[in-house]
Amino acid sequence: MKSLKKSALVLAIAGLPFAAQADLKPLDDAHMGNITGQAGVTIELETRVDIGEFRYTDEGSLSIKDIKIGGANRTDLFEEITDFRDALFGQTSDLIDNIKIDIDIADDGDALINIFPITAAPIDFGISTGDWTLEGHTDTTLLASNFNMVGAFTKVGIRVDTATDTLNLNTQVGISELNVDFDFLALGIRGLKMTGADYMGTRLDGSAANPGVLTLGATIDMDVYKGTRLGGAGDALAIDLNTFAADMSIDQVLVGGTSIGSVMMDNLVVQDTTMRIYGH
Repeated sequence: MKSLKKSALVLAIAGLPFAAQADLKPLDDAHMGNITGQAGVTIELETRVDIGEFRYTDEGSLSIKDIKIGGANRTDLFEEITDFRDALFGQTSDLIDNIKIDIDIADDGDALINIFPITAAPIDFGISTGDWTLEGHTDTTLLASNFNMVGAFTKVGIRVDTATDTLNLNTQVGISELNVDFDFLALGIRGLKMTGADYMGTRLDGSAANPGVLTLGATIDMDVYKGTRLGGAGDALAIDLNTFAADMSIDQVLVGGTSIGSVMMDNLVVQDTTMRIYGH
């Protein structure tokens, strides 16, 4: 099958010079209307990304080493979903896969990009890094190390609105486990979990939580656009967090290598939050 695809590609490339010499005719308005009225594009994707070092430099530098982004490669994600977990996360892989991307242009010109699973299973992911280091001309500080996060998301919706020049991001993403050490503070986090607000503790309406696929991810709705600075004139990257709703827990908070207890936040809701980012 692969050789057949390659042969087709070779034939297509070989035919390009002949196509260039053909009698090409411009499309009239009717034909153009038929083309622009067609359905959008669907992309299926699987990938893994390794970055040896990311470095941001101003006067000093922030260095993040050994960045790895791929699949969770675990079958024990969100262990509370006892009835569904084996079916959802029964196969392990270090690839981010099971991804389907639909791209459409609406009749008003808005761009619609929706990312969701090909199958019924959520899209699992894993992110890990090495040392996070601040580097000056003479001194360095180890900010963090041993960062490792696994989780899953069930949808990512992106809309670029041509009327307001605004990018809207609407997603549901959950963290099954996050571990990290903040070395310069002698602080460690073990077993941080972030889910939908109806997953742990109680629902937003006060009734008992019901762990399941639909409540697995925290709800995040934000707008990104070109705005003005809050403190004066000038352009800025504007980020408006319309809604963030989640349950969050930490199994262990370590100080000096010793656990001082656990943390739980039930029905954490953040709304109407505005941020402006610009250079100085």
